Amino acid sequence: MRRAAGFTLVELVMVIVLLAIVATISVQFVTLSTRGAIDVGARQKRALAGVVISEQISRSVREALPTSLRTGAGGSCLEWMPILAASNYLSRPSGPTPDSFEAVPLAGGRSAAGRVVIYGYGANVYSPTNPGPISPPATLPSGASPVTVSFDGGATHRFTAQSPERRFYVVADPVATCQVGTFLYRYRGYGINISPASGLPSSYPGREVLAANLVPGSLVFQVTPPSLQRGAVVSFNFELVDAESGEVTAIGQEVQVRNVP
Repeated sequence: MRRAAGFTLVELVMVIVLLAIVATISVQFVTLSTRGAIDVGARQKRALAGVVISEQISRSVREALPTSLRTGAGGSCLEWMPILAASNYLSRPSGPTPDSFEAVPLAGGRSAAGRVVIYGYGANVYSPTNPGPISPPATLPSGASPVTVSFDGGATHRFTAQSPERRFYVVADPVATCQVGTFLYRYRGYGINISPASGLPSSYPGREVLAANLVPGSLVFQVTPPSLQRGAVVSFNFELVDAESGEVTAIGQEVQVRNVP
């Protein structure tokens, strides 16, 4: 009589144990692979965020009046005056109470309104005194050459120096970029103050969030002032942290700010 084929209990237990080992290894492999993919994705996300933050700061700083770049205490803030327009003057304001001067019009029939700065080297553009390098609010109109740049409200102003290139800039009120805690903010509309990045607004629209998840105290700005031979250089470093893993990505950048005295 033919004996029936089958598995013994020992063989069945061995198969179950082997399957459990294979399943455990497979689960660990899938888990590690998934964790690795998530970590790589998180690093790429932080790296992209770092590039975006650096580019935002760099583009803004490249439009700054070089002699207006300055840092706050500890280097956590950078302040500057954005350039709205630039042209050449035909004659500087003269006389005891000058309220206007003639200039070359802007290309494309544009106009500009802001403060006029001439030269500015060796002087503090954040001290709007008369005489001084920065004027009261003024208007550069459109029109045929020459155009007359007038100080608003009948104000008068004399500039303390002349530009070798007869160059003048029209600048806006100061803006600042600062780190507060884990956030990076952009400030505007707070006026001109003697101390760097002082009197900053604490709410929207004067304060806008540029980025989050920065390591507290990691943002440091450094400014190399411009000279008659070279432009200003702004360098900054900061760190981004992953909220879940705590992994940190360090970012560094240098920006050259070209200038024409």
